[in-house]
Amino acid sequence: MEDCLFCKIVAGQIPATIIYQDADVVAFEDINPQAPRHVLVIPRRHIPSMTDITSEDGPVLASIYMAATKIARELGIAESGFRFLTNVGPDAGQSVFHLHFHLLGGRRLGWPPG
Repeated sequence: MEDCLFCKIVAGQIPATIIYQDADVVAFEDINPQAPRHVLVIPRRHIPSMTDITSEDGPVLASIYMAATKIARELGIAESGFRFLTNVGPDAGQSVFHLHFHLLGGRRLGWPPG
């Protein structure tokens, strides 16, 4: 997608602190962290939002979740706990319309979140 910020990060056109990547997934540090550890985990392929996922996206979603678990372990937050979530639509706070998940940890996270 031409104007998508995250597609440009995947393509290397915009710099980001990449902490994980494989054939399906790219993960990078959020530029506006909401926790001591805040990583965005995205599919390489452009999917605008969770509401645009199809049954064919099952393998990439599994890759995203497996990558998130690996990243949480590497960051040292898997044992103490972390949050892994996506915002869907403007009212939920989605500002970049490329499916992305926030991996947050490194401190006690309150509930409700917002």
